Amino acid sequence: MTIRNQISGQFSFIVASILTVFSLTVYIISADFREEEFYDRLKQQARTTARLLIEVQEVDIPLLKIIDQNKVSALVNEQVLVFDQTDQLVYSSIDDTLTHYQPEWLAQIREEGEWESHTGDAELIGLVIRQGDKAYTVMASAYDQFGRSKLRYLAFTLFWGWLAGIGVTVVLGFFFAGRSLRPIARINQQIQTITAQDLRQRLDEGRRQDEIDQLAVNFNQVLARLELAFEQQRSFVSHASHELRTPLATLKSDVQLALRRTRSADELRAVLQTMLPDIDRLSALTNSLLMLARTLENGSSMLISTVRIDEVVFAAQEELLQAYPTYQVDVQYLRLPEAEADTEVLGNESLLKRVVYNLLDNACKYSADHRAEVQISYDQRRVQLAVRDEGIGIPPEEEERIFDLFYRTDQSRNYEGFGIGLSICRRIIELHQGRLTLQSTPGLGSTFTVQLPRQL
Repeated sequence: MTIRNQISGQFSFIVASILTVFSLTVYIISADFREEEFYDRLKQQARTTARLLIEVQEVDIPLLKIIDQNKVSALVNEQVLVFDQTDQLVYSSIDDTLTHYQPEWLAQIREEGEWESHTGDAELIGLVIRQGDKAYTVMASAYDQFGRSKLRYLAFTLFWGWLAGIGVTVVLGFFFAGRSLRPIARINQQIQTITAQDLRQRLDEGRRQDEIDQLAVNFNQVLARLELAFEQQRSFVSHASHELRTPLATLKSDVQLALRRTRSADELRAVLQTMLPDIDRLSALTNSLLMLARTLENGSSMLISTVRIDEVVFAAQEELLQAYPTYQVDVQYLRLPEAEADTEVLGNESLLKRVVYNLLDNACKYSADHRAEVQISYDQRRVQLAVRDEGIGIPPEEEERIFDLFYRTDQSRNYEGFGIGLSICRRIIELHQGRLTLQSTPGLGSTFTVQLPRQL
């Protein structure tokens, strides 16, 4: 079933339910009002007849019957019965009509004072009227022909009104549901024209006022992110291919050169030594790409534990100095920790160590004196790590782009590297719900700041 039919059906069902409840409520209230009004009229007729019989000496039974049968306000099939204290019938407004009543009704009327009931289609009431020390029981019945006729006409009107209302609701619901869903149909048509080869198309966002316009806006944002992801993927493949091709081409040429003629062991050893840097470059690039792939995986699979950032810094410092003995790393606290928990965060120790190692490696590599400064600080919400160098610096317009894959500034192309490390660092910090920011001045150095929350 289409959404249009579902909306139309649901809307029609709701309106039909409301009309049904409304019609039943009106009919029930009207029926109760008719009954109560007729009971009041019947009681008034019974009181009038009884008082004329009991209190007016000039009115005898034959005269009272004439009055009852010829009064203007006489009801259909009206009958009034008056009983004395011994339950003897002392008056009946109609003699030629068989009087049907049950003796226990009289006792119930005396007990309740006023009594209402039904006998067939007629309403029946009972009253107790006192005259001195005597009590008379009066019963009256009649058929409300006029009231029931109005009630039937009301039921007829409500039924056809209910039927017409449902019909109009179905038609209008189907029409307006189709009209409301027309923008979605237009969006579907536009979406069908979008392919992976052409992600530059965008949906019509209208006036951005209703939910459908917001859907188009959000979908366009998704398309923009997909387009960026595809561009990054193409760029990644292109740069990775380029980075891999250069050392592979060098290795191939070295091997071909070595195979041109028979060479001595010393000559082969020299060829292998020339191949070793390219192999190291390939190994380093492969490790970087592997680390990048791991950080791009779902962060929910990341092993989390309590990690002391200062211990991570010292471990990364030791590993870096073992690989590059000429490097210098100075670590200082802006405020000495009062407890071990002051510098603790929840995270993955291995990944955080990789971030610190990369930042220290970059700081030492791009500084003329191969020296980096590390400052550790903390507060109640986060732990902060700042890595500063006095290297070549980064132009302001390129500060954000250096976190892109394989991006390198013109000044950094004279140094070893692939342009992957900072992208990996930012991704790892984002997995820890932290921030990695940069402040740099060309020619004076750069400061990379890592902010990590105390709790994830």
